[in-house]
Amino acid sequence: MTSSTHSVANQVPPLVGHDVFGADAALHEAVARHSTDAARAESTAAELGELGRTAGSARAQEWGRLANENPPVLHTHDRYGERVDEVEFHPAWHQLLERGVAAGLTAAWPRPEGHLRRAAAFVVWSQVEAGHGCPLSMTHAAVPALRAEPELAAVWEPLLTSTVYEPGLRPAAGKAGVLAGMGMTEKQGGSDVRANTTEAVPLAEAGAYALRGHKWFCSAPMSDVFLVLARAPGGLTCFLLPRVLPDGSRNTFLIQRLKDKLGNRSNASAEVEFDGSTLAWRVGEEGRGVATIIEMVAATRLDCVAGSAAIMRQAVTQAVHHARYRSAFGGPLIDKPLMRNVLADLALESEAATALTMRLAAAQDRAAAGSAGERHLLRLAVPAAKYWVTKRCTPLTVEALECLGGNGYVEESGMPRLLRESPLNSIWEGAGNVQALDVLRALQREPQALNAFLTEVGQSSGADHRLDAAIKDVLTELSDLDGIEARARRLVERLALVLQGSLLVRYAPAEVADAFCASRLGGERGLAFGTLPNGLDLEAVVERALPG
Repeated sequence: MTSSTHSVANQVPPLVGHDVFGADAALHEAVARHSTDAARAESTAAELGELGRTAGSARAQEWGRLANENPPVLHTHDRYGERVDEVEFHPAWHQLLERGVAAGLTAAWPRPEGHLRRAAAFVVWSQVEAGHGCPLSMTHAAVPALRAEPELAAVWEPLLTSTVYEPGLRPAAGKAGVLAGMGMTEKQGGSDVRANTTEAVPLAEAGAYALRGHKWFCSAPMSDVFLVLARAPGGLTCFLLPRVLPDGSRNTFLIQRLKDKLGNRSNASAEVEFDGSTLAWRVGEEGRGVATIIEMVAATRLDCVAGSAAIMRQAVTQAVHHARYRSAFGGPLIDKPLMRNVLADLALESEAATALTMRLAAAQDRAAAGSAGERHLLRLAVPAAKYWVTKRCTPLTVEALECLGGNGYVEESGMPRLLRESPLNSIWEGAGNVQALDVLRALQREPQALNAFLTEVGQSSGADHRLDAAIKDVLTELSDLDGIEARARRLVERLALVLQGSLLVRYAPAEVADAFCASRLGGERGLAFGTLPNGLDLEAVVERALPG
Protein backbone atom coordinates (compact mmCIF):
# COMPACT_ATOMS: atom_id res chain seq x y z
CA MET A 1 0.00 0.00 0.00
CA THR A 2 1.43 3.37 -1.05
CA SER A 3 0.86 6.41 1.12
CA SER A 4 1.29 10.00 0.07
CA THR A 5 3.45 12.20 2.25
CA HIS A 6 1.96 15.40 0.94
CA SER A 7 -0.65 16.89 -1.35
CA VAL A 8 -0.21 19.95 -3.52
CA ALA A 9 -2.50 22.80 -2.51
CA ASN A 10 -2.61 26.58 -2.70
CA GLN A 11 -0.40 26.69 -5.80
CA VAL A 12 -1.21 29.21 -8.51
CA PRO A 13 -2.32 27.87 -11.93
CA PRO A 14 -0.06 28.74 -14.87
CA LEU A 15 -0.92 31.92 -16.71
CA VAL A 16 -1.47 30.50 -20.19
CA GLY A 17 -4.16 30.71 -22.84
CA HIS A 18 -4.91 34.41 -22.43
CA ASP A 19 -4.83 37.39 -24.80
CA VAL A 20 -1.85 39.55 -23.84
CA PHE A 21 -3.21 42.47 -25.85
CA GLY A 22 -6.90 42.18 -25.02
CA ALA A 23 -6.19 41.77 -21.29
CA ASP A 24 -4.12 44.96 -21.19
CA ALA A 25 -6.66 47.75 -20.81
CA ALA A 26 -4.07 50.54 -20.91
CA LEU A 27 -2.58 49.23 -24.14
CA HIS A 28 -5.69 48.53 -26.17
CA GLU A 29 -7.30 51.78 -25.04
CA ALA A 30 -4.20 53.68 -26.19
CA VAL A 31 -4.32 52.06 -29.64
CA ALA A 32 -7.96 53.05 -30.04
CA ARG A 33 -7.34 56.54 -28.68
CA HIS A 34 -4.49 57.42 -31.03
CA SER A 35 -5.99 55.85 -34.16
CA THR A 36 -7.48 58.42 -36.51
CA ASP A 37 -9.49 56.02 -38.67
CA ALA A 38 -12.16 53.79 -37.13
CA ALA A 39 -11.90 51.01 -39.71
CA ARG A 40 -8.12 50.94 -39.42
CA ALA A 41 -8.35 50.89 -35.64
CA GLU A 42 -10.68 47.89 -35.78
CA SER A 43 -8.36 46.05 -38.15
CA THR A 44 -5.33 46.87 -35.99
CA ALA A 45 -7.08 45.62 -32.85
CA ALA A 46 -7.94 42.36 -34.60
CA GLU A 47 -4.31 41.83 -35.66
CA LEU A 48 -3.02 42.68 -32.21
CA GLY A 49 -5.57 40.37 -30.62
CA GLU A 50 -4.32 37.49 -32.74
CA LEU A 51 -0.74 38.29 -31.77
CA GLY A 52 -1.77 38.66 -28.13
CA ARG A 53 -3.36 35.23 -28.07
CA THR A 54 -0.23 33.72 -29.58
CA ALA A 55 1.90 35.55 -27.01
CA GLY A 56 -0.24 34.16 -24.20
CA SER A 57 -0.11 30.58 -25.48
CA ALA A 58 1.84 27.76 -23.88
CA ARG A 59 3.64 27.21 -27.18
CA ALA A 60 5.05 30.75 -27.36
CA GLN A 61 6.03 30.69 -23.70
CA GLU A 62 7.95 27.49 -24.37
CA TRP A 63 9.77 29.19 -27.26
CA GLY A 64 10.86 31.93 -24.87
CA ARG A 65 12.09 29.45 -22.29
CA LEU A 66 14.04 27.36 -24.79
CA ALA A 67 15.63 30.37 -26.47
CA ASN A 68 17.00 31.55 -23.13
CA GLU A 69 18.06 28.16 -21.82
CA ASN A 70 19.94 27.42 -25.06
CA PRO A 71 22.04 30.54 -25.75
CA PRO A 72 23.75 31.10 -29.11
CA VAL A 73 27.02 29.36 -29.92
CA LEU A 74 29.85 30.94 -31.93
CA HIS A 75 31.62 28.96 -34.66
CA THR A 76 34.64 30.89 -35.89
CA HIS A 77 36.03 28.09 -38.13
CA ASP A 78 34.73 25.04 -39.93
CA ARG A 79 36.20 21.54 -39.56
CA TYR A 80 38.80 22.30 -42.21
CA GLY A 81 40.14 25.42 -40.51
CA GLU A 82 38.41 27.94 -42.76
CA ARG A 83 36.83 30.96 -41.07
CA VAL A 84 33.04 30.93 -41.15
CA ASP A 85 32.17 33.41 -38.37
CA GLU A 86 28.69 32.06 -37.79
CA VAL A 87 26.48 31.99 -34.73
CA GLU A 88 24.18 29.03 -34.17
CA PHE A 89 20.80 29.67 -32.52
CA HIS A 90 18.26 27.28 -31.04
CA PRO A 91 15.21 26.64 -33.27
CA ALA A 92 13.05 28.48 -30.74
CA TRP A 93 14.95 31.71 -31.52
CA HIS A 94 14.03 31.36 -35.18
CA GLN A 95 10.41 30.61 -34.32
CA LEU A 96 10.21 33.78 -32.24
CA LEU A 97 11.78 35.88 -34.99
CA GLU A 98 9.63 34.35 -37.70
CA ARG A 99 6.46 35.24 -35.80
CA GLY A 100 7.74 38.71 -34.91
CA VAL A 101 8.64 39.57 -38.50
CA ALA A 102 5.34 38.16 -39.77
CA ALA A 103 3.52 40.34 -37.24
CA GLY A 104 5.01 43.45 -38.83
CA LEU A 105 7.58 44.34 -36.18
CA THR A 106 9.93 45.44 -38.96
CA ALA A 107 7.24 46.86 -41.23
CA ALA A 108 6.08 50.10 -39.62
CA TRP A 109 7.34 52.55 -42.23
CA PRO A 110 5.16 51.60 -45.22
CA ARG A 111 1.88 51.42 -43.23
CA PRO A 112 -0.48 54.23 -42.26
CA GLU A 113 -0.17 54.70 -38.48
CA GLY A 114 2.42 51.95 -38.68
CA HIS A 115 4.44 53.11 -35.67
CA LEU A 116 1.40 53.05 -33.38
CA ARG A 117 0.48 49.53 -34.43
CA ARG A 118 4.08 48.33 -34.30
CA ALA A 119 4.75 49.78 -30.85
CA ALA A 120 1.72 47.97 -29.47
CA ALA A 121 2.83 44.75 -31.15
CA PHE A 122 6.34 45.22 -29.77
CA VAL A 123 4.96 45.58 -26.22
CA VAL A 124 2.85 42.45 -26.71
CA TRP A 125 5.43 40.19 -28.36
CA SER A 126 8.36 41.27 -26.19
CA GLN A 127 6.52 39.82 -23.20
CA VAL A 128 7.17 36.36 -24.62
CA GLU A 129 10.94 36.85 -24.80
CA ALA A 130 12.95 40.05 -24.94
CA GLY A 131 16.23 39.01 -26.57
CA HIS A 132 14.97 38.56 -30.11
CA GLY A 133 13.51 42.07 -29.95
CA CYS A 134 17.03 43.40 -30.58
CA PRO A 135 17.31 42.43 -34.29
CA LEU A 136 13.65 43.35 -34.79
CA SER A 137 14.30 46.79 -33.33
CA MET A 138 17.49 47.45 -35.27
CA THR A 139 15.93 46.31 -38.55
CA HIS A 140 13.00 48.66 -38.01
CA ALA A 141 15.31 51.52 -37.03
CA ALA A 142 17.74 51.14 -39.94
CA VAL A 143 15.19 52.45 -42.47
CA PRO A 144 15.26 56.21 -41.66
CA ALA A 145 19.06 56.23 -41.51
CA LEU A 146 19.37 54.49 -44.87
CA ARG A 147 17.15 57.11 -46.48
CA ALA A 148 20.12 59.48 -46.28
CA GLU A 149 21.42 57.48 -49.29
CA PRO A 150 18.41 57.02 -51.64
CA GLU A 151 20.11 54.53 -53.95
CA LEU A 152 20.93 52.19 -51.08
CA ALA A 153 17.50 52.70 -49.54
CA ALA A 154 15.82 51.69 -52.81
CA VAL A 155 17.60 48.34 -52.65
CA TRP A 156 17.42 47.58 -48.95
CA GLU A 157 14.23 49.18 -47.61
CA PRO A 158 11.80 46.71 -49.25
CA LEU A 159 13.79 43.84 -47.74
CA LEU A 160 14.08 45.44 -44.30
CA THR A 161 10.33 46.11 -44.14
CA SER A 162 9.34 42.65 -45.36
CA THR A 163 7.14 40.37 -43.28
CA VAL A 164 9.16 37.30 -44.32
CA TYR A 165 11.95 35.97 -42.11
CA GLU A 166 14.73 34.15 -43.97
CA PRO A 167 17.65 33.10 -41.75
CA GLY A 168 21.03 32.18 -43.20
CA LEU A 169 23.85 34.08 -44.87
CA ARG A 170 23.04 34.50 -48.56
CA PRO A 171 23.11 37.41 -51.01
CA ALA A 172 20.33 39.84 -50.12
CA ALA A 173 19.08 39.90 -53.71
CA GLY A 174 18.03 36.27 -53.35
CA LYS A 175 16.10 36.72 -50.09
CA ALA A 176 12.52 37.81 -49.42
CA GLY A 177 13.48 39.64 -46.23
CA VAL A 178 16.56 40.67 -44.28
CA LEU A 179 17.53 41.77 -40.78
CA ALA A 180 19.84 44.64 -39.84
CA GLY A 181 22.28 45.24 -37.00
CA MET A 182 24.34 48.17 -35.80
CA GLY A 183 27.96 48.71 -34.75
CA MET A 184 28.85 52.00 -33.09
CA THR A 185 30.61 51.44 -29.76
CA GLU A 186 34.31 50.72 -29.49
CA LYS A 187 36.52 49.75 -26.55
CA GLN A 188 37.97 53.18 -25.94
CA GLY A 189 34.78 55.20 -26.37
CA GLY A 190 31.57 53.46 -25.37
CA SER A 191 28.83 56.07 -25.73
CA ASP A 192 31.42 58.62 -26.85
CA VAL A 193 31.26 57.48 -30.47
CA ARG A 194 33.29 60.49 -31.62
CA ALA A 195 36.29 58.71 -30.09
CA ASN A 196 35.90 55.85 -32.60
CA THR A 197 39.06 54.82 -34.41
CA THR A 198 37.78 52.39 -37.07
CA GLU A 199 39.17 53.61 -40.41
CA ALA A 200 37.38 53.79 -43.77
CA VAL A 201 39.52 54.01 -46.91
CA PRO A 202 37.77 55.10 -50.15
CA LEU A 203 37.89 52.62 -53.04
CA ALA A 204 37.58 53.13 -56.80
CA GLU A 205 33.87 52.30 -56.82
CA ALA A 206 31.78 55.35 -55.97
CA GLY A 207 30.62 55.21 -52.37
CA ALA A 208 32.61 52.05 -51.55
CA TYR A 209 35.18 51.89 -48.73
CA ALA A 210 37.41 49.36 -47.01
CA LEU A 211 37.13 49.24 -43.21
CA ARG A 212 39.73 48.42 -40.57
CA GLY A 213 38.84 48.42 -36.88
CA HIS A 214 37.10 46.71 -33.98
CA LYS A 215 33.56 47.04 -32.62
CA TRP A 216 33.16 46.31 -28.92
CA PHE A 217 29.40 45.64 -29.07
CA CYS A 218 27.66 44.32 -32.17
CA SER A 219 24.37 42.64 -31.41
CA ALA A 220 22.71 40.03 -33.61
CA PRO A 221 25.85 39.34 -35.68
CA MET A 222 23.99 36.92 -37.96
CA SER A 223 21.98 39.80 -39.41
CA ASP A 224 22.25 40.40 -43.15
CA VAL A 225 23.47 43.98 -43.03
CA PHE A 226 24.85 46.46 -40.50
CA LEU A 227 25.06 50.19 -40.10
CA VAL A 228 28.45 51.09 -38.64
CA LEU A 229 30.46 54.20 -37.89
CA ALA A 230 34.00 54.62 -39.18
CA ARG A 231 36.42 57.48 -39.71
CA ALA A 232 36.65 58.43 -43.41
CA PRO A 233 38.95 61.17 -44.77
CA GLY A 234 36.15 63.68 -44.20
CA GLY A 235 35.44 62.59 -40.62
CA LEU A 236 33.19 60.17 -38.78
CA THR A 237 30.81 58.62 -41.33
CA CYS A 238 27.97 56.10 -41.45
CA PHE A 239 28.37 52.97 -43.59
CA LEU A 240 26.26 50.05 -44.74
CA LEU A 241 28.13 46.76 -44.29
CA PRO A 242 26.58 43.56 -45.73
CA ARG A 243 27.58 40.15 -44.36
CA VAL A 244 27.40 38.63 -47.85
CA LEU A 245 28.53 40.56 -50.92
CA PRO A 246 26.48 40.74 -54.13
CA ASP A 247 28.69 38.11 -55.81
CA GLY A 248 27.89 35.62 -53.05
CA SER A 249 31.24 35.80 -51.25
CA ARG A 250 31.41 36.44 -47.50
CA ASN A 251 32.41 39.92 -46.44
CA THR A 252 35.22 39.99 -43.88
CA PHE A 253 33.37 40.13 -40.57
CA LEU A 254 35.54 38.47 -37.95
CA ILE A 255 33.55 37.53 -34.84
CA GLN A 256 36.11 37.43 -32.03
CA ARG A 257 33.81 36.37 -29.20
CA LEU A 258 30.28 36.55 -27.84
CA LYS A 259 29.61 38.53 -24.67
CA ASP A 260 28.64 36.61 -21.54
CA LYS A 261 25.80 38.88 -20.41
CA LEU A 262 23.72 39.26 -17.28
CA GLY A 263 20.50 38.79 -19.23
CA ASN A 264 19.36 38.89 -22.84
CA ARG A 265 20.82 35.40 -23.04
CA SER A 266 19.05 34.34 -26.22
CA ASN A 267 20.57 37.18 -28.24
CA ALA A 268 24.17 37.12 -29.44
CA SER A 269 26.19 40.25 -28.71
CA ALA A 270 29.62 40.08 -30.27
CA GLU A 271 32.98 41.74 -30.65
CA VAL A 272 33.76 41.98 -34.37
CA GLU A 273 36.85 42.97 -36.30
CA PHE A 274 37.27 44.49 -39.77
CA ASP A 275 40.70 43.69 -41.21
CA GLY A 276 41.11 46.25 -43.97
CA SER A 277 39.41 44.11 -46.61
CA THR A 278 35.92 44.59 -45.15
CA LEU A 279 33.70 46.30 -47.74
CA ALA A 280 31.09 48.91 -46.86
CA TRP A 281 29.13 51.62 -48.64
CA ARG A 282 28.79 55.18 -47.44
CA VAL A 283 25.40 56.32 -46.08
CA GLY A 284 25.10 60.10 -46.18
CA GLU A 285 27.96 62.54 -46.40
CA GLU A 286 31.46 62.03 -45.03
CA GLY A 287 31.78 63.59 -41.61
CA ARG A 288 28.02 63.37 -40.98
CA GLY A 289 28.03 59.92 -39.46
CA VAL A 290 26.47 60.78 -36.11
CA ALA A 291 23.79 62.96 -37.71
CA THR A 292 22.96 60.10 -40.11
CA ILE A 293 22.86 57.22 -37.66
CA ILE A 294 21.05 59.27 -34.99
CA GLU A 295 17.82 58.54 -36.88
CA MET A 296 18.40 54.88 -36.13
CA VAL A 297 19.32 55.64 -32.53
CA ALA A 298 16.13 57.66 -31.95
CA ALA A 299 13.98 54.77 -33.16
CA THR A 300 15.81 52.18 -31.07
CA ARG A 301 15.60 54.44 -28.01
CA LEU A 302 11.83 54.44 -28.32
CA ASP A 303 11.96 50.65 -28.55
CA CYS A 304 13.92 50.65 -25.28
CA VAL A 305 10.96 52.45 -23.72
CA ALA A 306 8.50 50.00 -25.28
CA GLY A 307 10.63 47.03 -24.25
CA SER A 308 10.75 48.22 -20.65
CA ALA A 309 6.99 48.81 -20.70
CA ALA A 310 6.62 45.20 -21.87
CA ILE A 311 8.76 43.82 -19.04
CA MET A 312 6.88 45.94 -16.51
CA ARG A 313 3.50 44.80 -17.80
CA GLN A 314 4.52 41.15 -17.73
CA ALA A 315 5.95 41.48 -14.21
CA VAL A 316 2.77 43.15 -12.94
CA THR A 317 0.62 40.57 -14.72
CA GLN A 318 2.45 37.73 -13.03
CA ALA A 319 2.22 39.44 -9.63
CA VAL A 320 -1.52 40.16 -9.74
CA HIS A 321 -2.22 36.70 -11.18
CA HIS A 322 -0.33 35.12 -8.30
CA ALA A 323 -2.06 37.27 -5.70
CA ARG A 324 -5.46 36.48 -7.20
CA TYR A 325 -5.08 32.72 -6.63
CA ARG A 326 -2.71 32.46 -3.68
CA SER A 327 -4.27 32.33 -0.21
CA ALA A 328 -2.56 33.48 2.97
CA PHE A 329 -3.71 34.45 6.46
CA GLY A 330 -7.29 33.46 5.78
CA GLY A 331 -7.96 34.75 2.28
CA PRO A 332 -6.64 35.58 -1.20
CA LEU A 333 -3.53 37.73 -1.19
CA ILE A 334 -5.12 40.20 -3.57
CA ASP A 335 -7.68 41.12 -0.91
CA LYS A 336 -5.09 41.96 1.74
CA PRO A 337 -4.83 45.76 2.13
CA LEU A 338 -1.03 45.87 2.21
CA MET A 339 -0.60 43.57 -0.80
CA ARG A 340 -3.26 45.57 -2.64
CA ASN A 341 -1.24 48.72 -2.00
CA VAL A 342 1.87 47.09 -3.51
CA LEU A 343 0.02 45.76 -6.54
CA ALA A 344 -1.72 49.07 -7.18
CA ASP A 345 1.57 50.96 -6.98
CA LEU A 346 3.14 48.56 -9.49
CA ALA A 347 0.12 48.82 -11.77
CA LEU A 348 0.33 52.63 -11.78
CA GLU A 349 3.97 52.50 -12.86
CA SER A 350 3.19 50.04 -15.62
CA GLU A 351 0.19 51.92 -16.98
CA ALA A 352 2.10 55.22 -17.01
CA ALA A 353 4.92 53.56 -18.99
CA THR A 354 2.45 52.13 -21.50
CA ALA A 355 0.59 55.42 -21.94
CA LEU A 356 3.84 57.29 -22.59
CA THR A 357 5.13 54.65 -25.01
CA MET A 358 2.01 54.78 -27.13
CA ARG A 359 1.83 58.58 -27.14
CA LEU A 360 5.36 58.73 -28.51
CA ALA A 361 4.60 56.08 -31.13
CA ALA A 362 1.63 58.14 -32.29
CA ALA A 363 3.91 61.18 -32.43
CA GLN A 364 6.26 59.23 -34.71
CA ASP A 365 3.42 58.65 -37.15
CA ARG A 366 2.38 62.29 -37.07
CA ALA A 367 5.96 63.54 -37.41
CA ALA A 368 6.45 61.27 -40.43
CA ALA A 369 3.29 62.81 -41.90
CA GLY A 370 4.83 66.28 -41.58
CA SER A 371 3.86 67.57 -38.13
CA ALA A 372 6.69 69.83 -36.91
CA GLY A 373 5.15 70.06 -33.44
CA GLU A 374 5.22 66.28 -32.99
CA ARG A 375 8.80 66.14 -34.26
CA HIS A 376 9.83 68.74 -31.69
CA LEU A 377 7.97 66.86 -28.96
CA LEU A 378 9.85 63.67 -29.81
CA ARG A 379 13.18 65.46 -29.63
CA LEU A 380 12.65 66.16 -25.93
CA ALA A 381 10.27 63.42 -24.87
CA VAL A 382 12.10 60.38 -26.29
CA PRO A 383 15.33 60.81 -24.27
CA ALA A 384 13.29 61.82 -21.20
CA ALA A 385 11.12 58.70 -21.54
CA LYS A 386 14.15 56.53 -22.26
CA TYR A 387 15.80 57.85 -19.08
CA TRP A 388 12.82 57.43 -16.76
CA VAL A 389 10.83 54.41 -17.95
CA THR A 390 13.87 52.19 -18.38
CA LYS A 391 15.12 53.16 -14.92
CA ARG A 392 11.81 52.27 -13.28
CA CYS A 393 11.83 48.83 -14.84
CA THR A 394 14.26 47.11 -12.49
CA PRO A 395 12.83 48.21 -9.10
CA LEU A 396 9.34 47.35 -10.34
CA THR A 397 10.45 43.90 -11.47
CA VAL A 398 12.17 43.24 -8.15
CA GLU A 399 9.01 44.15 -6.23
CA ALA A 400 6.80 42.09 -8.54
CA LEU A 401 9.09 39.09 -8.04
CA GLU A 402 8.79 39.56 -4.26
CA CYS A 403 5.00 39.35 -4.58
CA LEU A 404 5.50 35.71 -5.58
CA GLY A 405 7.76 35.10 -2.58
CA GLY A 406 10.16 32.17 -2.87
CA ASN A 407 8.26 30.92 -5.92
CA GLY A 408 9.31 34.06 -7.76
CA TYR A 409 12.98 33.42 -6.97
CA VAL A 410 12.86 30.08 -8.76
CA GLU A 411 13.74 29.98 -12.45
CA GLU A 412 10.60 28.03 -13.37
CA SER A 413 8.46 31.05 -12.51
CA GLY A 414 10.03 33.12 -15.29
CA MET A 415 10.54 36.05 -12.94
CA PRO A 416 14.35 35.72 -12.69
CA ARG A 417 14.55 36.03 -16.48
CA LEU A 418 12.50 39.24 -16.35
CA LEU A 419 14.74 40.55 -13.58
CA ARG A 420 17.95 39.83 -15.50
CA GLU A 421 16.48 41.56 -18.53
CA SER A 422 15.20 44.61 -16.65
CA PRO A 423 18.38 46.80 -16.53
CA LEU A 424 19.28 46.32 -20.19
CA ASN A 425 17.14 48.98 -21.86
CA SER A 426 18.54 51.60 -19.50
CA ILE A 427 22.04 50.80 -20.78
CA TRP A 428 21.48 50.21 -24.50
CA GLU A 429 21.43 53.21 -26.83
CA GLY A 430 22.96 55.46 -24.18
CA ALA A 431 22.73 55.04 -20.41
CA GLY A 432 21.01 57.44 -18.02
CA ASN A 433 23.54 60.27 -18.08
CA VAL A 434 23.65 60.21 -21.89
CA GLN A 435 19.88 60.62 -22.03
CA ALA A 436 19.86 63.40 -19.43
CA LEU A 437 22.55 65.33 -21.31
CA ASP A 438 20.64 64.83 -24.56
CA VAL A 439 17.59 66.45 -22.97
CA LEU A 440 19.76 69.43 -21.97
CA ARG A 441 21.02 69.71 -25.55
CA ALA A 442 17.47 69.73 -26.83
CA LEU A 443 16.49 72.46 -24.37
CA GLN A 444 19.52 74.59 -25.26
CA ARG A 445 19.52 74.16 -29.04
CA GLU A 446 15.87 73.62 -29.95
CA PRO A 447 13.53 75.92 -28.03
CA GLN A 448 10.64 74.54 -30.11
CA ALA A 449 11.08 71.24 -28.24
CA LEU A 450 10.21 72.80 -24.89
CA ASN A 451 7.32 74.68 -26.49
CA ALA A 452 5.98 71.40 -27.89
CA PHE A 453 6.33 69.73 -24.49
CA LEU A 454 4.50 72.55 -22.70
CA THR A 455 1.77 72.51 -25.33
CA GLU A 456 1.33 68.77 -24.78
CA VAL A 457 1.12 68.86 -20.98
CA GLY A 458 -0.90 72.09 -21.13
CA GLN A 459 -3.82 70.12 -22.53
CA SER A 460 -4.50 68.86 -19.00
CA SER A 461 -4.21 72.28 -17.37
CA GLY A 462 -6.62 72.71 -14.46
CA ALA A 463 -7.58 69.02 -14.30
CA ASP A 464 -5.42 68.22 -11.26
CA HIS A 465 -3.80 70.73 -8.91
CA ARG A 466 -0.84 68.45 -8.23
CA LEU A 467 -0.07 68.22 -11.94
CA ASP A 468 -0.38 72.00 -12.33
CA ALA A 469 2.06 72.49 -9.45
CA ALA A 470 4.51 70.00 -10.94
CA ILE A 471 4.52 71.84 -14.27
CA LYS A 472 5.30 75.08 -12.43
CA ASP A 473 8.14 73.34 -10.59
CA VAL A 474 9.64 72.26 -13.92
CA LEU A 475 9.54 75.85 -15.21
CA THR A 476 11.18 77.06 -12.00
CA GLU A 477 13.89 74.45 -12.42
CA LEU A 478 14.51 75.64 -15.97
CA SER A 479 14.74 79.27 -14.91
CA ASP A 480 17.91 78.58 -12.93
CA LEU A 481 20.60 77.36 -15.32
CA ASP A 482 23.49 77.49 -12.82
CA GLY A 483 24.81 73.97 -12.37
CA ILE A 484 22.08 72.58 -14.59
CA GLU A 485 24.19 69.61 -15.71
CA ALA A 486 24.56 68.32 -12.17
CA ARG A 487 20.78 68.62 -11.76
CA ALA A 488 19.97 67.08 -15.14
CA ARG A 489 18.69 63.77 -13.80
CA ARG A 490 16.25 65.45 -11.44
CA LEU A 491 14.99 67.70 -14.23
CA VAL A 492 14.53 64.84 -16.71
CA GLU A 493 12.74 62.75 -14.10
CA ARG A 494 10.28 65.58 -13.51
CA LEU A 495 9.73 66.12 -17.23
CA ALA A 496 8.87 62.44 -17.69
CA LEU A 497 6.58 62.32 -14.66
CA VAL A 498 4.73 65.46 -15.73
CA LEU A 499 4.21 64.02 -19.20
CA GLN A 500 2.96 60.73 -17.78
CA GLY A 501 0.67 62.53 -15.36
CA SER A 502 -0.75 64.67 -18.14
CA LEU A 503 -1.56 61.58 -20.22
CA LEU A 504 -3.20 59.71 -17.33
CA VAL A 505 -5.25 62.75 -16.27
CA ARG A 506 -6.59 63.06 -19.80
CA TYR A 507 -7.13 59.42 -20.67
CA ALA A 508 -6.97 56.98 -17.74
CA PRO A 509 -9.82 56.19 -15.32
CA ALA A 510 -10.13 58.74 -12.54
CA GLU A 511 -8.87 56.36 -9.86
CA VAL A 512 -5.66 55.71 -11.83
CA ALA A 513 -4.99 59.39 -12.53
CA ASP A 514 -5.75 60.36 -8.92
CA ALA A 515 -3.40 57.74 -7.48
CA PHE A 516 -0.61 58.64 -9.90
CA CYS A 517 -0.81 62.37 -9.25
CA ALA A 518 -1.01 61.89 -5.49
CA SER A 519 1.99 59.58 -5.33
CA ARG A 520 4.28 60.65 -8.20
CA LEU A 521 3.55 64.38 -8.37
CA GLY A 522 2.10 65.23 -4.98
CA GLY A 523 4.73 63.43 -2.94
CA GLU A 524 2.17 61.40 -0.99
CA ARG A 525 4.15 58.17 -0.84
CA GLY A 526 7.33 56.66 0.56
CA LEU A 527 10.41 55.58 -1.34
CA ALA A 528 9.42 51.92 -1.84
CA PHE A 529 6.53 50.46 -3.80
CA GLY A 530 3.45 49.80 -1.69
CA THR A 531 3.47 53.13 0.16
CA LEU A 532 0.47 54.79 -1.50
CA PRO A 533 -1.58 57.07 0.77
CA ASN A 534 -5.03 56.38 2.19
CA GLY A 535 -8.15 57.53 0.44
CA LEU A 536 -7.37 56.11 -3.03
CA ASP A 537 -9.45 53.51 -4.87
CA LEU A 538 -6.72 50.89 -4.99
CA GLU A 539 -9.10 48.00 -5.60
CA ALA A 540 -10.14 49.53 -8.92
CA VAL A 541 -6.51 50.12 -9.91
CA VAL A 542 -5.60 46.48 -9.23
CA GLU A 543 -8.73 45.17 -10.93
CA ARG A 544 -7.78 47.07 -14.08
CA ALA A 545 -4.37 45.38 -14.11
CA LEU A 546 -5.69 41.81 -13.95
CA PRO A 547 -4.94 39.64 -17.01
CA GLY A 548 -8.56 39.04 -17.91
